[in-house]
Amino acid sequence: MRNSPERKHDPYAVLRIPDFRLYISARLCITLAMQIQAVIVGWQIYNITKDPLSLGLIGLAEAIPSIVVSLYAGYLADMVPRKKIIMVVVTVLLLCSGALLYFTLDMSHTLNLFGALPIYIVIFISGIARGFMGPAVFSFMPQLVANKQLYANAITWSSTTWQAASVGGPALGGLIYGFFGISAAYTTDAVLVLLALVSFSMIGSKPLPENVNPQNLKESLRSGISFVFNNQIILNAISLDLFAVLFGGAVALLPIFASEILMTGPQGLGFLRAAPAIGSVLMAVIMAYYPISANAGRKMLICVAGFGVCIILFGLSTNFWFSLLLLALSGAFDSISVIIRSTLIHTLTPEYMKGRVSSVNNIFVGSSNEIGAFESGFAAKLMGVVPSVVFGGIMTLLVVGVTAFKADKLRQLHLTPEAETA
Repeated sequence: MRNSPERKHDPYAVLRIPDFRLYISARLCITLAMQIQAVIVGWQIYNITKDPLSLGLIGLAEAIPSIVVSLYAGYLADMVPRKKIIMVVVTVLLLCSGALLYFTLDMSHTLNLFGALPIYIVIFISGIARGFMGPAVFSFMPQLVANKQLYANAITWSSTTWQAASVGGPALGGLIYGFFGISAAYTTDAVLVLLALVSFSMIGSKPLPENVNPQNLKESLRSGISFVFNNQIILNAISLDLFAVLFGGAVALLPIFASEILMTGPQGLGFLRAAPAIGSVLMAVIMAYYPISANAGRKMLICVAGFGVCIILFGLSTNFWFSLLLLALSGAFDSISVIIRSTLIHTLTPEYMKGRVSSVNNIFVGSSNEIGAFESGFAAKLMGVVPSVVFGGIMTLLVVGVTAFKADKLRQLHLTPEAETA
């Protein structure tokens, strides 16, 4: 427990690295932008269609291209300098933000003529870009942190930054939309993506890690998949997260809760979207000071179960403030799970394979939010909004129960220094 006191007594160690500070600044801007965009797109499409399934289709439009390109994106992240990939991808995201802004400025023509279709097309293109971005960003971060013992600290602060942006993004998007209009919200989105592009450009270029086992495309992809599926701890951790988010996510339905159940407007929707991230960022800061080591696997299972309980109660709640509290608690539970999973993937994966392993992780987890959004919209159309959310929470608890029974290595996982280097 006391083998690495520097990690416990210096929670800011990784923030002393200039390139890492630029990295999390860029993540802050791009996440703020994507969160603002998600709130506005969801509200805009629901206003156009008045159909809960249309909200689920937003997630599907983004997840399908992301999954399709993910394996190749992972291969590319292990073969091409990762900063180059990131710069191209963020440029594409900037163009997508500009297109969404254009649609609102030209609303009397484009959206009136084609409905929500142009928005779905832009989300589809951004899904392709984000499919390439995930493995590149995941594998680029360790290159900025020379000391492997700082990985957990880096992941915690990276997660904290992401969650902080997730707090500000939805609230900021809802407030700007509510008080200044949709064009101002999309303009803010585009400016933030531009700032992210500038921050990434200022990070020093890093050479690719030496590949000790050069392979062609087919062999390379197969080795990345085999690595994940032959490692029970990694496979069970990402599978747990996949099914928990797939069934337990209620974010896609928040526009309906905001407008029809909790009786609030775009501003309230922004706060509802921000609530899980508020809980997440508070928990991530706590974990920067008190990282989990002993019984990490068991605590991960307990936290995913807590997430499921919060989702069930949220589905039943008709009080705005109680709903905010439940969403914040769900975010706190989820934060612990994410940090544990990310830490073990980084520490158990060789540097030259991180792009490919990240791509498999992206298929399992990275797209589960979008696929979960489609599942939520589809289930809401079949069962009703409240029953579908309660059902999802119950399914999350069942997934935790099965995983706890079957995955003995994950259940017994300890994130001690010895375990990390094993």
